[in-house]
Amino acid sequence: MSTLVAESNGSVCSAVSWGISNYPDSAVFGIDPERLSVLREVTEDDPSGRFADLLDSVDVMTETDIADLDGNRASRMENRYVALDDKVGWVTRNRKVAMPDERATSAERVIALETALTGFAERKTDTVVTPSVGLTFDSIIEAYDFYNLYSWETGFGIRYAKSRTNVKGTRCMQEFVCCCSGKPKEPNSTSSRCQCQAMIRLLRTDDDGWYINEFRSSHNHQMLNTCAEKLHFPSHRHIDKYTRELVSQLRENNVNLSKVYSTLATFFGRVENVPFTKRCLRTLCGKLSREQADDDVRKTMAIFSEMKVQDSEFSYNVQVDDESRIRTLMWTNGRSKKQYHHFGDVVTFDTTYKTNLYDMPFGIFVGVNNHFQSVLYAGVLMRDETVDTFKWIFDEFVKMMGGKRPITILTDQARAMEVAIEDVYPDATQRWCKWHILKKAKESLGSNYTKKSDFRAEFHKLVHEMLTIEEFEDRWAALLEKYSLTKNTHLTQIYETRQKWAKPYFAGKFCARQTSTGRSESANHMLKQYVPPSCSMNLFVKQYNKLQFDREQEEGFQEKRTRLSGAVLKVNTPLEMHASKVYTRKMFEIFGGILYESGSYDVEEIIPKQKYIVTHVKAEKREKWFKCRYEVNVSDNLGYFSCICGLFEHMGMVCCHSLQVMNVLRLKEIPPRHILKRWSIHGRDNLPDHLKHYQQDMGPPDAPTYRHSALYITALEVVKMGDRNLESYKFMLDGLVDLRERGAKISAPNDGLGIAEQQVSNTGVAGGSNGKTKSCKAACSVRSVEGNHLSAGGATSVSVHPPASQGEGRTKSQDMASEGSCPNANSYNSDYSETASRLDVNVGDSMLAPEREKKRGRPTTSRDKAPYEKGSNKRSRFCSICRGKGHKSSTCPDRGDAPKKERKVGTCSKCGLPKKERKVGTCSKCGLPGHRKTTCSKPLVSSMPGVPPAHSFPGTFV
Repeated sequence: MSTLVAESNGSVCSAVSWGISNYPDSAVFGIDPERLSVLREVTEDDPSGRFADLLDSVDVMTETDIADLDGNRASRMENRYVALDDKVGWVTRNRKVAMPDERATSAERVIALETALTGFAERKTDTVVTPSVGLTFDSIIEAYDFYNLYSWETGFGIRYAKSRTNVKGTRCMQEFVCCCSGKPKEPNSTSSRCQCQAMIRLLRTDDDGWYINEFRSSHNHQMLNTCAEKLHFPSHRHIDKYTRELVSQLRENNVNLSKVYSTLATFFGRVENVPFTKRCLRTLCGKLSREQADDDVRKTMAIFSEMKVQDSEFSYNVQVDDESRIRTLMWTNGRSKKQYHHFGDVVTFDTTYKTNLYDMPFGIFVGVNNHFQSVLYAGVLMRDETVDTFKWIFDEFVKMMGGKRPITILTDQARAMEVAIEDVYPDATQRWCKWHILKKAKESLGSNYTKKSDFRAEFHKLVHEMLTIEEFEDRWAALLEKYSLTKNTHLTQIYETRQKWAKPYFAGKFCARQTSTGRSESANHMLKQYVPPSCSMNLFVKQYNKLQFDREQEEGFQEKRTRLSGAVLKVNTPLEMHASKVYTRKMFEIFGGILYESGSYDVEEIIPKQKYIVTHVKAEKREKWFKCRYEVNVSDNLGYFSCICGLFEHMGMVCCHSLQVMNVLRLKEIPPRHILKRWSIHGRDNLPDHLKHYQQDMGPPDAPTYRHSALYITALEVVKMGDRNLESYKFMLDGLVDLRERGAKISAPNDGLGIAEQQVSNTGVAGGSNGKTKSCKAACSVRSVEGNHLSAGGATSVSVHPPASQGEGRTKSQDMASEGSCPNANSYNSDYSETASRLDVNVGDSMLAPEREKKRGRPTTSRDKAPYEKGSNKRSRFCSICRGKGHKSSTCPDRGDAPKKERKVGTCSKCGLPKKERKVGTCSKCGLPGHRKTTCSKPLVSSMPGVPPAHSFPGTFV
């Protein structure tokens, strides 16, 4: 046996017993310089690099000559270890460039998998792929795939295990082991690890490849046989990057797990061909969700920055708490602002949507456009539903929209929302959702409120058909008296708040034909189709934008239909022909339905051209369900028709009763006062008050004198000249500002001949403009980006709006541009995008995401209950005896001990004689009725000898 002795600077190193015992054929070198240089060459070529640091201080002595230095010397030295007695630390040296991770491919070299496939017929083994010692590979990935194929055929799974890197930082050893290798972390667990010894060890070759140095094939556990079992090993469920990207896109668009798996199956041909299980897909989806939620605030601010670049009028507000966590987030874009400017008279707001990672309620402001479509004005994520939160939301919503307040707002029965609206919108009409009222009635009235009950029919008539307050009050009292519900708690509560939901109390209030928050609920339902459950904030904003884009596409279709498509007439009357030219196609269809319904009424003239009574032709059959007699008053020389049904005041479209009177009076056109502009084809043609006479629906401007035409043409020429370059713009604008200041005193006297004074304005619907004119500066106020950090109630508000100006030292021309600017104009500063983007970066870095509140169970998209609905989750139960609440008939105090009524004896339908009485069952033990032998308490009498008659067996009573 050879020996190794090392000597360094006079110090003698200890013998390496491990190397001697494991490498008996190793060559031993002398001290002479020639042989030492040979050792130096071999050591420098060693991939492991273990002897390189000791080379300068170690001399090797030998007892024999040098053996042959073949090409395997480097690989044999891979596992040698040298221990030094007096060695204190490693000796530094110059290191070479790291080795490549894989070997360069060669056309002459045959890969291991090809060799296994071509040699399978000759080997006659059970598996096609069989590892063996000495088998080489170009890379670790190739070796992993090769061993993984072998494990699939055999019935086990593999995983990466130990690895080593040399001093060059290159991996020089890698082990692949069975999935059952190793010990479980806890002794009593469901782990499948059982210290299986199956493995392969890979080492590096001279040409930067890999070869199998050791292969163990024995297992200490059972092998799996079916594909369904093998697919659950992590090494056999492969998801490539393209499939992963497809899954990510499908999940972002709220495609559920089963549909994702079925979609992938179509790409692979069959479900059996999918290389992973649905359980693995579920794990991947969870990982994708966690990646999406990382750094949520920064990603959300990045989306907002991108939206501002594309839309200069985009704005958002953020309210944070003391810990800089987002408390409330509201955003809107320029198109929504324009929509609100045209159709913002009626708004619905609902907060029954909570599908997000932080369990934050999502509120959405929704309106209706001139095509009777839902329009999204703004979205808001809020952490709580308190009065202060709603005040902040409603106040910021008005500021976002340029200062215009809604006329009517429909909400649910949340008390906090009601208080906030009364404080922020004192002049607005707040109306509760009628659907919530009927829903609570169904839950609280129990058996009285069924489909076939008379109470339900009369209650619906009371809610929907009563037109006057006196009618409603009298009918309510009579209904409660008739069904003995005067002490019902729910009916008492809704009667006390009848001013918020009852139809008679909203007579003359414009609601755009909305009596519930159904449009907000519908928008939330549509949003659920886009937003997956428990999604992050940035994904929520992204999917909300997709919903808004789809709504804009539907609106574009209706616009195209109105401009190009023809109108289909139903009755071909002059009124219908006039309506087809005035209304949009959707509103004309609604008008057609009203016109068709007018044919079911007869008109009785009371006062010619002043008062008429319109009666339904089937009044006798409809009296129980609907009101059938309506009074129509005519005024203003057939220019205005007032019906007691109040449809025109409520919706802005003439009712069927007034239409029938118009037909009797043979009118050719609908009176102008009954054509509401918001439903017409010119619904979006709205200019400020001082420019209304230039709108398309106002016709060409009248010019009774030459002065208006001359001024108008000259002003247009000045505008054209000032728009050519920046210098001319400043010169013309400063000149106009100076001219306006010097001409204010001269233009003070008014001779009444101006076009604005002589223009005849159309009178709007009741509940519209109140006649007060606000200045454009007040109505179109815009807050700048800088210095817009507000503090209130322990929360900080950060608002980002398109600025009216930048910096200080504004000129007269800039002041004039700010005064004349409007939220829908394109006069914002061009530096806004850059400034807002810088602000976004700072805001995103200083804010944190809200704390995650994970509910029990799986995420769901079901409708979240409002706070006032969460008091009692269970439906009330009513007694079948006294009809009382809170107990059953078995515990009713009115029941007493009175026996049940005798059962009525049936009679024969032919002869009329009574049927046989039903035989009362008796116990087979004691002969008494009312129980069976299994529940009889009489002791059993045994017939066995030696057993006394009174003996009781277990389970009997003595």
